[in-house]
Amino acid sequence: MAQYTRNPPLNPEDLLPDPLAQLLLWIDAAGASGMLEPTAMTLATASATAAPSARVVLFKGLHEGQLTFYTDYRGRKAAELAANPQAAATFWWDQLERQVRVEGLVQKLPRAISAAYFASRPRTSQLGAHTSRQSAVVDARDTLDSRLLAVTAHFEGQDIPLPDHWGGYGLLPSVIEFWQGRGGRFHDRLRYRRGDAGWHVDRLEP
Repeated sequence: MAQYTRNPPLNPEDLLPDPLAQLLLWIDAAGASGMLEPTAMTLATASATAAPSARVVLFKGLHEGQLTFYTDYRGRKAAELAANPQAAATFWWDQLERQVRVEGLVQKLPRAISAAYFASRPRTSQLGAHTSRQSAVVDARDTLDSRLLAVTAHFEGQDIPLPDHWGGYGLLPSVIEFWQGRGGRFHDRLRYRRGDAGWHVDRLEP
């Protein structure tokens, strides 16, 4: 059984005043550790009736203090965010024995931000965004592959525009918790809470 002893104790004075800067610092450390997807985060949403769902998305940087990610606006997560814009996200880095939990409100990013990010994606990913009807039932993989061939032919020799149904979201944190493993499962948990005077840090019991 893992004992979580890779890091020294985590104390409030070890953290940066800005939790988003601290998050980026830990993501950089996760990347340096050789993790395949250090920006992967589990995003949890809930329906209007509070039925939860979760999936892994990729964190794509900060925009005006928001954690950004991109997706199809017609999928399940988008439908749930339209009905209930509160969400939570978790990063887990086993190589570092650390996790970060984020809670807050989600809103769509400005169209120009989504367009700039879409233009930076590989062409194959751009084609996939035009092809997929995210979360819809499909009869067979062959149907998807045939549709992709048709979309590829349609855009041959052209720049691929941002689809109307695709774009980014920003999660504006109200709470960010930094968790670091300690021996005997007596872990360190330091939580930033946003207040009128800025961020306040509490230590939580493990």
